[in-house]
Amino acid sequence: MKTKIFLIIILAIISFNVNSQNASEIAKKSSDIVEIGNMEMLSTINIRDGKGNTRVRQIMNASKKFGNVNKMIMRFTAPADVKGTAFLVYDHDTESDNMWIYMPALRKVRRVVSTEKGKNFMGSEFTNADMSKPNFDDFEYKLLGTEKYNGADCYKIEASCKTKDISSENGYSRRVSYIDKSTYLCYKVEFYGTDNKLQRIQTISDYKKQSNGKYFAFRMNMENVRNGRSSDITIDKFQAGSQLPESAFAPSALEK
Repeated sequence: MKTKIFLIIILAIISFNVNSQNASEIAKKSSDIVEIGNMEMLSTINIRDGKGNTRVRQIMNASKKFGNVNKMIMRFTAPADVKGTAFLVYDHDTESDNMWIYMPALRKVRRVVSTEKGKNFMGSEFTNADMSKPNFDDFEYKLLGTEKYNGADCYKIEASCKTKDISSENGYSRRVSYIDKSTYLCYKVEFYGTDNKLQRIQTISDYKKQSNGKYFAFRMNMENVRNGRSSDITIDKFQAGSQLPESAFAPSALEK
């Protein structure tokens, strides 16, 4: 009897380790398949409040990798009340990201501190943290099962923040991603707050395959289930590659 119980425990441990490993591998493949790298684009953010009113923001984006750091700059070009505002992200592979913002009214570049990363990005339902790629090693991964989403068979992968500091910086305690079994593209992400209740739902669509074999999503929507607001980002023009020098991605360049 003891031998049987021992074998059951061993099998349970093996099963847990296999599921944890598979969940991590699936999440990594999903992250890698959309690793575009250098690019330039024009995008539009539509911000809708709970009453259906819409505010529109137009942005010029550029991203380029230098060493192990992916640097991305966003410049708001319209409307007039946000024109000239610039946002800079240094997306590191293994450490916390660096962010800066330039507000024309203040004529000053300001560092975005870690406690501000989980706050709304320019009044939208996306957060400052959403503007950069999450550090893969900051999370514990778990396979919750499979589920169909818009006709696609998807893995449900849970990514839980390893520490309270990581949770505070990202603005959520865990997220659940719906990842296509055949392509590893992510179609939906559920974000849960520190109270473990559903906070926001992101849907990702209109993926287009690029010449390097990677995919890029041309539309993302973020719905805040708590306040009824939603925001979507639409890519209006996309160009793979960028000729911008590294100096264009310096905090001092935000004022130009």
